[in-house]
Amino acid sequence: MKRYDAADPLEGLAILVTRPQGQASSLVEALRAEGAHPIEMPAIAIEPPASFEALDGAIRRGGYDWLIFTSANGVESFFRRLRVLSRGPEWLRGVRVAVIGPATARSLAAHGVTADLVPEEYVAEALVACLADTVALAGQRVLLPRADIARDALVKGLLEAGAIVDAVEAYRTIPAPAAPQLVRQLRGGQVDVVTFTSPSTVRALLLMLGADADAVADATIACIGPITAAAAREAGFHVSVVATTYTVQGLVAALRTYFGERLADVLVTQAHSQPSASQAERTGPA
Repeated sequence: MKRYDAADPLEGLAILVTRPQGQASSLVEALRAEGAHPIEMPAIAIEPPASFEALDGAIRRGGYDWLIFTSANGVESFFRRLRVLSRGPEWLRGVRVAVIGPATARSLAAHGVTADLVPEEYVAEALVACLADTVALAGQRVLLPRADIARDALVKGLLEAGAIVDAVEAYRTIPAPAAPQLVRQLRGGQVDVVTFTSPSTVRALLLMLGADADAVADATIACIGPITAAAAREAGFHVSVVATTYTVQGLVAALRTYFGERLADVLVTQAHSQPSASQAERTGPA
């Protein structure tokens, strides 16, 4: 840590942001507002799928009961293909839309569509449970535009509930190339915190670091939620911070709490190590 400040526990900290370019700004701005120094180092890039055939075919068929988005990237890719195929808002008539969290809901709202369902906990398992509490899923037709490496938990849960699911690739996540400068920064103690906002950023950072993955050992690892934290631990990282609200704001709040508690521990230790006034008098010069 660079310094201790009771009012601003994150001030002066160098915090690595591994989100893809174009999606890191919200976290970067939030960290800067706390006085931290964000280091933007995208671990992944978002690219179109090898083929839009599956997504385009699903859009042409239509007739879905539910459209589910688990990321802003899925939202953007879907609406881009709607435009390419000359499909307008009428495609969504009679279709209910579920999203995994508020950030995805905001991306949806930017296209003039309000989410019908957002779970209280922003993970696939909670989304399935929320859907099942809302409607009998047996026989419901569901379209799920998602990443090429998306978790299977959502699809598995929907199928087990009897839904008919078209899970189609809407975009790809591509690992960033090796970053020797990041290794130097980590080994030089120039990075205090490494943040992860998805399991894919964890895996991609491992690839970026290669044989130098141990360079992260001295940095505090912070994750946006338990799924990402589990991926980080599986990768061999020691996770110190896990947000309880799985958003950028929740991650920053978790960092504030963690470093605020560290500050309190340091201040208590310092207070106990300093002699009291009476002790100073007894041990002072004669």
